[in-house]
Amino acid sequence: MKPKIMKEYTTIERENLIMKAIIKSLLDLGGVADRKEIKRDIYDNSTLIPEDYIDFTRASKQTGAEYKPFSYQFNFAVKHLLLADYVRYPRRGEVELTEKGRKVDLETFDPVHDVRIVSQPAMDKNSGKTKSKNPLIEAKLENEIVENEDGVEEVWRDQLKTALKGMSPAKFEIFARGLINKMGIDLDKTIGMQNSADGGLDGFGYITADDFRTTRVALQAKRWEGKVGSPEIDKFRGAMDKYNAEYGVFITTSDYSRSATEASRIGTRVITLINGDDICDLVARYEFYVTPVTTYELKEFYYEEE
Repeated sequence: MKPKIMKEYTTIERENLIMKAIIKSLLDLGGVADRKEIKRDIYDNSTLIPEDYIDFTRASKQTGAEYKPFSYQFNFAVKHLLLADYVRYPRRGEVELTEKGRKVDLETFDPVHDVRIVSQPAMDKNSGKTKSKNPLIEAKLENEIVENEDGVEEVWRDQLKTALKGMSPAKFEIFARGLINKMGIDLDKTIGMQNSADGGLDGFGYITADDFRTTRVALQAKRWEGKVGSPEIDKFRGAMDKYNAEYGVFITTSDYSRSATEASRIGTRVITLINGDDICDLVARYEFYVTPVTTYELKEFYYEEE
């Protein structure tokens, strides 16, 4: 079923809403963040973009490959803001508000008159150059294939997510405990282990701060296809009570609904939520069962004609 926002607004109107959401998110995140953080913040907190629209997927008419219209329009919204000097790229994958962007009054901000009147001519000009000088990129746009946030396809992330989803529940729990251990948590050897009366926990451990204060940490690992909802978070918090855990870490191969995110922040014991993308980031950071490989991306020089 199509989200209401798809029926009520044109593509340009949806991009305009996303522009406002991006600026609001960057203001809330301190003025600079990577694209994943911005999209996550919009998903969790935006009142402009509905949750069901961000999740909505459709198939490309050309290739049949599934993609998210939100991700496609998010990339274009960022590009428009860049061309109109509201944001810049301080480093690969990051978006930063310019002085102009930091001074925006979102109550009066008009993406059509404030942004598109400047960005659209430049966008059209760049589009013309791209079509004439790089047929490969042109084909990607026509087929509605969305590149990842860095503009470089990272196949290993999809491979990892597929491998995790194919694991047995027991193997995934082992993976989750191993990853948590890499993060500095000293795991209990009995609580949360298979066949133990753990009250619903998949792991339990202790983390000691620099001041030697030790905190009890509970772990829940879910190898799911669908989104984790608030009932699962509530169940986990109940399981934490059995061992008086002061801190919780919930790991899933999928993602969390907005209600789950809200439930994780309720009360004195906040639960950290780790989704599939976060798992990939952590696996890369700690090189957990992966081997780093260096590669290169060709710059425009190699596509330009003399």
